[in-house]
Amino acid sequence: MGRGASSNGGRRPVVSRIRKAVPASVRKSEAAASARRIARGRIDGVLPAGAYPATPWAAKAADQDYGQPADPSWRSIDWSAHVHDVEIDGVAIRYVDIGEGDAPPVVFVHGLGGNWQNWLENLPHVARGRRALAVDLPGFGGSSMPVSDISIPGYAQAVAAWLEELGIGPVVLVGNSMGGFIAAEVAIEYPQRVERLALVAAAGISITNLRRRPTMTVARIWVAMGAVTAARKREIVTRERLRHLTLSTVFRHPSRMRSDILYEVLQGSGKPGFLRALDALTSYDFRDRLSRIDSPTLIVWGREDVLVPVKDAAEFERMIPRSHQVVMDDTGHVPMLERPNAFNECLAEFLADGVPDAGGAPEASEVPGTGDASTPGDASSGDEASSGDEASSAGDAASAGDTSSGSDPAVRS
Repeated sequence: MGRGASSNGGRRPVVSRIRKAVPASVRKSEAAASARRIARGRIDGVLPAGAYPATPWAAKAADQDYGQPADPSWRSIDWSAHVHDVEIDGVAIRYVDIGEGDAPPVVFVHGLGGNWQNWLENLPHVARGRRALAVDLPGFGGSSMPVSDISIPGYAQAVAAWLEELGIGPVVLVGNSMGGFIAAEVAIEYPQRVERLALVAAAGISITNLRRRPTMTVARIWVAMGAVTAARKREIVTRERLRHLTLSTVFRHPSRMRSDILYEVLQGSGKPGFLRALDALTSYDFRDRLSRIDSPTLIVWGREDVLVPVKDAAEFERMIPRSHQVVMDDTGHVPMLERPNAFNECLAEFLADGVPDAGGAPEASEVPGTGDASTPGDASSGDEASSGDEASSAGDAASAGDTSSGSDPAVRS
């Protein structure tokens, strides 16, 4: 048989003929799918698997409740009258304090890269009937870096010391992401401080299984991105594509969120505590002590959380005796901002009724997120970020009364 000849009479191999018959668009689609699988495989163990960011066009199918502002609105409050600073053990701590009442105060703790403004949609609702506080953890927001190394036990001690300084008794402690990790640690080590506990997409389960070295490598990239984000807040919140690219791992549908609330949240970006706090997250494991939490515990999660998988909600519920989980559909890592009305109602029911004792707890609740819009005439389509509404969207932060006591002057004008 001569060179280049084949057993089928010199014709091209059957496989080649079949491949040529497949349209180029199909071959490209298969290649793209293969690339996505490879990329996802490479981040396995660096970021939790199981959920991935939604596409930009998926926001059109989101129900009306997603991104709808809560009532009462944070925008009608002069926050400068409620923002305070206190020094504890040489560290300046910023916090917000609003409302009053005889019931135990509700204390909110933000997550990694966050600030007290992460709770803007929830503070006014709670403050209608009781005292509500939110703190900037050391190294974040308006608080200074801690004197000692950042750690989960150290943050728990800082929260307990802050409550002691303010003379506040047992509280309802609510934490999101890293803040949930810290809140649970407070409940374990300082049980006299916690009357009830609410964990919102809390870290502390899956994150302890991440491969530490690649995670910290990715974290250094996030730090650099955080600095860019902090410098380009206005551009990010007013440009829909950039907003989705920057925030789609945190919010399920960033384009459905109001520009002003995103602007306030992004003020937490680029702070010095980020990298050291992430290192603390990946190097501390308290799973064997979660059973010591005796406080009634509410667990709230977004089903499509990219950063902390929803399966962790069931694991927290299994490990904490008097706990109950609520899962919100089509929701990401920050349910209290994405679906504030549903979250506030859930929290209010928990404050009023608590959760059943162990052994009598019902199955996990599900919140489909199909409620009516709270603001008639506003479809929450995200169009508020269009160029025609940029000034009013970002400028709405000013109507809130300068939430950070140090906001961009352009936003207040």
